[in-house]
Amino acid sequence: MVATTLVGIFGGSGLYQLLDDAREVVVDTPFGPPSDSLWIGDVAGRQVAFMPRHGRGHTIPPHRINYRANLYAMQEVGATRILGPCAVGSLQPALAPGDVVIADQFVDRTWGRPDTFWEGPVVNHLSAADPYCPELGRLASEASRGQGARVHQGQTMVVVQGPRFSSRAESRWYRSQGWGIIGMTGYPEVVLARELGLCYASVAVVTDYDSGLEGSPNILPVSHEEVLRVFAANVDRLRALLLALVASLPDSPGCECRRSRLAPEAGPA
Repeated sequence: MVATTLVGIFGGSGLYQLLDDAREVVVDTPFGPPSDSLWIGDVAGRQVAFMPRHGRGHTIPPHRINYRANLYAMQEVGATRILGPCAVGSLQPALAPGDVVIADQFVDRTWGRPDTFWEGPVVNHLSAADPYCPELGRLASEASRGQGARVHQGQTMVVVQGPRFSSRAESRWYRSQGWGIIGMTGYPEVVLARELGLCYASVAVVTDYDSGLEGSPNILPVSHEEVLRVFAANVDRLRALLLALVASLPDSPGCECRRSRLAPEAGPA
């Protein structure tokens, strides 16, 4: 396939369509089918590929998403930068529903998800010390502020297995560690992108306070309906943010993410 697409975007809960004029592309991968087709269109003169992470009808729960196929498909159409918008819960009082959070670290609390392209007999070990692209993160923050959002950088996202939400004890533990937000899809998406040498940024919209906010009895634990309600109230701004971010990207990355790509002659890329 001709590599013409520069930016890949995964739509999270509530974001199932992004581009007004796009062509559908179906990609087969060695890792099975991705979540959906890719929809490829033009944004400010730049090619963009969009895929709803959970499928168009939100039919795939977070623990059943084929993350490897999704990332491989993005690479196949030529994406070199990946944006991962998602809905998250807040673990800290300062991160309020409607805020945008650009994570720079993650904590993996998932299990059983295939999280590497390297299954042997060739073995590689990825450095995930700094998993997110600093350039994409900075530009995402600027685009968010340009859309009037309150933005937080330098936060850690803890990724849980799902599909259930946290118990109060779990949420209290995560909060005590100083972690900022909690989600279900941020891992292994970020490390698979890094194995392929793709720039990756998570653009997280806070929808709730997880199991509630201690000292505020009127703030109830999260529900699926509340997540979708708050995300829907912010989805137009998120869509505008993403399009503005794509338009602001420099033609050539000014980061070192490509250097993380693991030997292509020995792996899937």
